[in-house]
Amino acid sequence: RSGKLTPSQVAKNIIAMLEDCDKSTPPLRAIVQWDQEQIMLMAEASTARYRNKCTLSYLDGIPVCLKEEFKVVPYHHRVGTVYLGTEPETEDATVAKKLREAGAIIIGVSNMHELGTGTTGCNPNRYHKIPRNPYKPNHFTGGSSSGSAAAVAAGLCPVAIGTDGGGSVRIPASFCGVVGLKGTFGRISAHGSLPLSYSTVSVGPICTSVADAAIVYSILGEPDPLYPYGLKQPKATLSDMCAPDLKGLKLGVDWTFFKVPDAVCALPVLYSAVEHLQSLGASVVEVSLPEMAEVQVAHAICILSEMRDFLQPDFNKHFQEMNLETRASLALASQFTALDYITANRQRTRSMRFLREIFTTVNCILTPAVATTAPRIYESDLLTGSNDLSFTVRSMRFMQLGNFTGIPGLVVPIGYSTAGLPIGFQVMAKWWDEAVLLRIGLKLEQFRYQTKKPSIYYDILA
Repeated sequence: RSGKLTPSQVAKNIIAMLEDCDKSTPPLRAIVQWDQEQIMLMAEASTARYRNKCTLSYLDGIPVCLKEEFKVVPYHHRVGTVYLGTEPETEDATVAKKLREAGAIIIGVSNMHELGTGTTGCNPNRYHKIPRNPYKPNHFTGGSSSGSAAAVAAGLCPVAIGTDGGGSVRIPASFCGVVGLKGTFGRISAHGSLPLSYSTVSVGPICTSVADAAIVYSILGEPDPLYPYGLKQPKATLSDMCAPDLKGLKLGVDWTFFKVPDAVCALPVLYSAVEHLQSLGASVVEVSLPEMAEVQVAHAICILSEMRDFLQPDFNKHFQEMNLETRASLALASQFTALDYITANRQRTRSMRFLREIFTTVNCILTPAVATTAPRIYESDLLTGSNDLSFTVRSMRFMQLGNFTGIPGLVVPIGYSTAGLPIGFQVMAKWWDEAVLLRIGLKLEQFRYQTKKPSIYYDILA
């Protein structure tokens, strides 16, 4: 607004940095498709709006990227594969359309785990390669919205859009030390993304800060006639988000669940974060999250069965072109029966009822984000990929409840491990109550006494 900088200048910086990312050793591989001409067109239109004082929204001129799971004109809708999206897209997904209408500059589409089937972000195929964690380039970013988190952490853009069916926004946000919001199921339209799992996936932003996440949420969170799951939603608000304290809020913690069995994660910093929220006037209430082992199995059955159902033609026709890990996951999924799927959905009904009761006594549920920090990348991963089922299970421990029941979750970075890798904290709330997550998230940000700059970092304002 002051005129000291224009969206066009920022866009030129980003283009130079995108060229640099591709040439660096190892390459960052956060943004896998971008087009200089497209970026400059959007930036110049935004620069003119600032000049004429007629900006479209808070996102006008702001660089954003979208996970390759979304259709974005004129890029290929590959969804992390080598065989999909053979032609450039001619139609935008709803979120891409909304971002354009808000004046944002779409800098490209971001890398992802092939077909969203894993939590590392490891995708060795020729179009994607393995995105690097900006904090430690020899570590994974987390997945499946891997490139989205890496792009934000590395400073290429302050906003990226991801999808989350089993932690796919929140795990990479935690591993890359940024903020990740998984909206309530149906809150943000998933129209125009590949419908890999229709009952577990929510869309959400990955951002540099909670305030940025709130701005993006307020623009994207509304009914879309093309997306039936979110039609009856209550209006998205940011009520009380900026309240000076947390007085009157009850924070639920199931300490047995909270304590990580193989606590690679720094429990002391997580406990301190809970105390910090208490010091601001919130009260911590001990709750019991029932049947969590059953939830984890039932969620896995639901998401894998739905993906296998949707990807059956691909599995038959493109088996040889898929990564080994994707083949293994889909082969495993084919072992579930209709009875397994029905039983898993009965568990969903039970779990939603338990949560309804819990949310009559507390405003939110606190957990660690991920039970571990970002794992190391090995040489073999670059060639054949990675398939560590025990890691996948551990990384999703605190994520599955939100996907299985559709409640929203927010991940905020709160510190670093002794190795210098980010540690995240998660807050979950009842359906449609993202506002309380953002209110608590703002206070969690104050707890982090330092923000370490990643070893790969681009200053797009310089």
